[in-house]
Amino acid sequence: QLQAFGGGLVQAGGSLRLSCAASGSISRTNVMGWYRQVPGKQREFVATVTVSGTTNYADSVKGRFTISRGDAKNTVYLQMTSLKPEDTAVYYCHRVDWYGSSSYNYWGQGTQVTVSS
Repeated sequence: QLQAFGGGLVQAGGSLRLSCAASGSISRTNVMGWYRQVPGKQREFVATVTVSGTTNYADSVKGRFTISRGDAKNTVYLQMTSLKPEDTAVYYCHRVDWYGSSSYNYWGQGTQVTVSS
């Protein structure tokens, strides 16, 4: 299970930090990340981080967002700075576990981020 926290309302140029905690059995080979979705559009990739700390970002957030994992590796954070109105969306935490050639996907409940102009 994944539990996401930290959304809210912020003015353009401001910052927010999202957190997501994973519970239950977790593969040692996993990737955690964040996706976002606005009404009427498909969910889109924001950022991911592996257990070893390798990160990947969507072009739209590079240089503004930073993804990281907690020391216990079962928590993922998204530090969002220089927020823009177009960052407004529901942000979803995601984890994919690998066990050999099998993968399992998990989604959090989503947290609303609203950036006012």
